[in-house]
Amino acid sequence: MPISFPKHLLASIALAALAAGCGTPERLANVGQQPALNAIQDPTTTPGYRPVQMPMPEPQQAHYNPNSLWQSGSRAFFKDQRASRVGDILTVVVTIDDKAEIENNTDRSRTETNGSGVGGALGTAIDTIFLPAGMAASDLANVNSNSSFAGAGKVDREETLQTNIAAVVTQVLPNGNMVIEGRQEVRVNYEVRELIVAGIVRPEDITANNRIASEQIAEARIGYGGRGQITDVQQPRVGNQVLDILLPF
Repeated sequence: MPISFPKHLLASIALAALAAGCGTPERLANVGQQPALNAIQDPTTTPGYRPVQMPMPEPQQAHYNPNSLWQSGSRAFFKDQRASRVGDILTVVVTIDDKAEIENNTDRSRTETNGSGVGGALGTAIDTIFLPAGMAASDLANVNSNSSFAGAGKVDREETLQTNIAAVVTQVLPNGNMVIEGRQEVRVNYEVRELIVAGIVRPEDITANNRIASEQIAEARIGYGGRGQITDVQQPRVGNQVLDILLPF
């Protein structure tokens, strides 16, 4: 016997799915399936890609001296297999071991008292003519203010990440430095872990086995995260995120 659901129940489910966000239909279509890996693509064709522009010295025209094999501007006499051109691959050794402890305390207080009045003959005249009994012109106004503030802040952070990732040279700058970018996706069951590394490296910092340490990358951009069922459970629901943004308290 087929099971029928009330129309109002189906409408409520549809409205809940619509309120959950535009990605709900795609998530429902992928129920019970493993997260799909992104296709390999040229980083320069992705939306928002912009070539890196940095202050560069004036370019020098290469020339050979008479009876010499040395080329002006060369960094070494012999060529090697280290990455040096667009499209070459090198290995980035990512080592992050950061620990920071910061604690701040602030105490501030202020007390202020101001008074004003009129004395002498003028004060006596004001007391007699204008002021009721029990009031004196010598004590017309008294202002008292008292304010205090106490604040405390503490940061205790520790991050550790050690891994290797292959990156591709996407651009060679006029001074010989290279722009690299590497992406790595690893799927374990229903969770995808993604590692992204990008930045600018010097050819001199690349070792003989075509490796470079992450701390030698200028303008380094290192991202490590995931997507899948575990990450989805750890994230607040869309409604909670919207309320956190809109509510003023």
